[in-house]
Amino acid sequence: MEYERFSPTADTHRPWAAAEDRYEQFGYRRVGASGLLLPPISLGLWWNFGDNRTFDSQREILRHAFDRGINHFDLANNYGPPAGSAEENFGRMLRGDFRPYRDELVISSKAGWDMWSGPFGTLGSRKYLMASADASLQRMGLDYVDIFYSHRFDPKTPLEETIGALDTLVRQGKALYVGISSYSAERTAQASTIAKDLGTPLVIHQPSYNMLNPWVEHGLLQTLEQEQMGSIAFTPLAQGLLTDKYLDTTEVERSGGRRSLQDQLSTENLDKIRKLNDLANTRGQSLAQLAIAWLLRDGAATSVLIGASSTAQLDENLGALRNTDFTSEELEQIATITQGDAGIDWWKSSAIS
Repeated sequence: MEYERFSPTADTHRPWAAAEDRYEQFGYRRVGASGLLLPPISLGLWWNFGDNRTFDSQREILRHAFDRGINHFDLANNYGPPAGSAEENFGRMLRGDFRPYRDELVISSKAGWDMWSGPFGTLGSRKYLMASADASLQRMGLDYVDIFYSHRFDPKTPLEETIGALDTLVRQGKALYVGISSYSAERTAQASTIAKDLGTPLVIHQPSYNMLNPWVEHGLLQTLEQEQMGSIAFTPLAQGLLTDKYLDTTEVERSGGRRSLQDQLSTENLDKIRKLNDLANTRGQSLAQLAIAWLLRDGAATSVLIGASSTAQLDENLGALRNTDFTSEELEQIATITQGDAGIDWWKSSAIS
């Protein structure tokens, strides 16, 4: 994995100035064969940056992330809640704090999930992708995003149309790079071929990927290597399962009645996360840090996409970078612990169509 370091130019005339040592925190990773570089940990604005959280708390987290070297902020048209509000709030922060640093930032957005009513408010038609990209740029107050993704495969629209729309966005200057999310290995190879023929290669794939759901290791990672694409893993902590939240029996009992967790909080899964936590302890890590470090090992993800509800949580996750090396025995132990279906493959259905 290639790492590169940079030093910022100090500017003391801004109302808020980012930390001068922000690029000394860690190395940056090259995305496939492209010129794009990402931090090992990126910040996703999926849930904690809509109208369900105060604007000041959101701004505190983003400022802190940037101070710590996280210069990649990942959004989508439907992030909120409500849909669109994360991009609107980020646009306010960009105008107030981050505009002087725009050329240092990697800002991404996506379209593919339900956004507005009618037949053109979802999936992968040219009409939807083009209109969504324009709307996202307007909400954020941007002329372009650094990465624009097809958020999921559309089984009813020709893949040539979906990838052609991504190519058009680049040619129009509305996106610098393009990628896909939750595509199967087969569809990824097909999409990559189409994109290369158009002259706008796909540089990155964003799959759901974690220790309890390593489906990408059964074909997709190999395809990405062949196509010279990078990857950025979302749901690295399996929606909280790979944290200390459910190590406490009381919390398990409190959450067990929630339909979304009934299958996930099985006796088998709880046994897995407790064994993984024991391994994390031997490495001097928390369970969450182990899960993130595992994704950043050689041959796995280029970057890991985390969410954060506080600066403390962000720092906890960044602690994973202190040890991303694994012995062969540790990797074998993790594989043994996590074998079998954990029942958390929430996004795979969209990838196998």
